[in-house]
Amino acid sequence: RSVMDQAELDKMAPRQKVPPNLRSCHTAVVGKYVIEGHVPADVVRQLLKEAPAGVIGLSAPNMPVGSPGMEGPNAQPYPIMAFKADGSSYEYARR
Repeated sequence: RSVMDQAELDKMAPRQKVPPNLRSCHTAVVGKYVIEGHVPADVVRQLLKEAPAGVIGLSAPNMPVGSPGMEGPNAQPYPIMAFKADGSSYEYARR
């Protein structure tokens, strides 16, 4: 286990090619995919099963209320975005 300082953590999303508009609070690598923010586990499992062509990761940008870990009143529907290495993205799922 290694300890990273904040400066190193801040470099994680850019290093993993997360588009700037999809960056959030947490960056993880699951298999060959980057998971950014509070993406629900069932959507990560769906990504691993479907393995869509060209997709390198998923993001739930902006820490949406109602996402895992962000439960609370007034939850709003939010998109889970798939993104590619070229910076393009599309809505992969909605919760």
